[in-house]
Amino acid sequence: MKPDDGSWTLSAAEAARARRRPEAFGLRGMVCSAHPAAAAIGMNIMQRGGNAFDAAIAVAAAEGVVLPMKCGLGGDAFVLAHCAKRAELLGFNGSGVAASGASQSYYTNRGYKKMPLDGVHSVSVPGALGVYEALWQRYGSLPWEDLWQPAIDLAARGVAITEYIHHRIAERADALARYPYSAAMYLPGGRAPAVGDRWCAPDLARTLALVAKGGAEAFYRGEIAERLLRFLQDAGALFAVEDFAAERPVVYTPIASDYRGCTVYETQPPSQGFLVLEQLNILEGFDLSKLAAFGAERIHLLVEAKKLAFADRNRHAGDPAHVKWPLETFISKAHAAERRALIDARRAGWPAGALLAEHDGDTSYFCVADGDGNALSFIHSLSNSFGSAVVAGDTGITLNNRAGRGFSLDAAHPNVIAPGRRTMHTLNAWMAFRDGRPWLVGGTPGGDQQAQWNVQAITSIVDHGLSLQEAADAPRWYSFPGTDPANLEREPVLRIDQRIPAAVCTTLAGLGHRIEALAPWAGGGAVQLIEIDHARGVLRGASDSRPGGLALGF
Repeated sequence: MKPDDGSWTLSAAEAARARRRPEAFGLRGMVCSAHPAAAAIGMNIMQRGGNAFDAAIAVAAAEGVVLPMKCGLGGDAFVLAHCAKRAELLGFNGSGVAASGASQSYYTNRGYKKMPLDGVHSVSVPGALGVYEALWQRYGSLPWEDLWQPAIDLAARGVAITEYIHHRIAERADALARYPYSAAMYLPGGRAPAVGDRWCAPDLARTLALVAKGGAEAFYRGEIAERLLRFLQDAGALFAVEDFAAERPVVYTPIASDYRGCTVYETQPPSQGFLVLEQLNILEGFDLSKLAAFGAERIHLLVEAKKLAFADRNRHAGDPAHVKWPLETFISKAHAAERRALIDARRAGWPAGALLAEHDGDTSYFCVADGDGNALSFIHSLSNSFGSAVVAGDTGITLNNRAGRGFSLDAAHPNVIAPGRRTMHTLNAWMAFRDGRPWLVGGTPGGDQQAQWNVQAITSIVDHGLSLQEAADAPRWYSFPGTDPANLEREPVLRIDQRIPAAVCTTLAGLGHRIEALAPWAGGGAVQLIEIDHARGVLRGASDSRPGGLALGF
């Protein structure tokens, strides 16, 4: 306390203690979400007798309402799902395709140099709902309609606008105002809803009710599809009925690599989850445990491994259904050894082929586990904040801008737009197994930062022994640019949370990194983590403090 004016403020150490949140523990269920209401809904589903798969569908539906800038029916999803009873781990790819009329020549002949970042030409077929239903059909135990009712109630009765949501709407107000249905939904009275306002989405509630009754059939081939296509075609989009009617999720065996005694599984392409595995393979050749967790030497090695892996992605990766590229090579130990040899411990490098700017993205990641050993690592997204900024008429569905953010108009690029093609995705989700069973489940939103922050979280736990909450709340950094063709030819920089000591940044600058400071707690995504302790039958969870989410166990 200052005696002169009676004011009082927390010291830095006291503020850090005040911000620190406890980890969650449970025996029968655990949900970690970036929004407390969604976490509570998932927990309630399991308390009513549902399993982790039931809870995940309810959480995904709810997040589409309470985090409308990040995810929803108009977006995509990638999931890793472990079913203990079947002893199987499967990946689910819910990324939609480009419109049947969307060719490189269509856009270049009209003077486009890059794909548009908003509007109907930035949209791909939404793939998320197909994944939700595929999970329920394979593993669900509660009625489908029951899992959607909490989200319907949220949209119909309304939610209170938080400061976080207010700012996110305000940031995109100019774009949302350009589209009448978007403005009506998100800018009532011509402005972003104020903190504490009650915000309702009655059109979305009606569409969610149709999904609860008709599932993916209604969305892709029934009433909802008809309304979506009518809106899109009237607005000049290039979709045909078949683009929606043919949409199906891809179910597959995840890709994997061993890292210091555990097996890390990742989502297959077009997800760029292989970047996590390639970075871990490169880093395995260094004894990170002997380095300071937030020291210059470790940060330098992680950044240099990222650059090499991303350079491989930028030169080669595309939709594997259309582009042949050596995925198995990129996640092999032999390739990692070759790439590792290019790292100079005394100097920052910039490998050829890496100059494509990163995708910031707006995405939500959550994870769920139950006491029976089931677990899901779940990421879904509209891509940019509010995606295309287009609400599809009276459906209340905010459409993604995955085509605009992900495709190139360079005819020689492996990710060039073409009808029916899936863009490469920054979305990825991971699980780590020990002794053949899931041990860690985790992920984060953040565009091209996802693959970097996931590696930071995994190595901080495996190599440095950080607790789940310490790993979730840790100061983070990211190397820019990454992969997205939206912003070409940007100079490489290393952006670092200012909680990392200035002396560390000075050392990194001396190694040749151009440092840009991020505000404390900024630029860190929203890491969610679950640890499954099979020996004691205990679930442990942590939710990143940055977005104000929650880990709940029971």
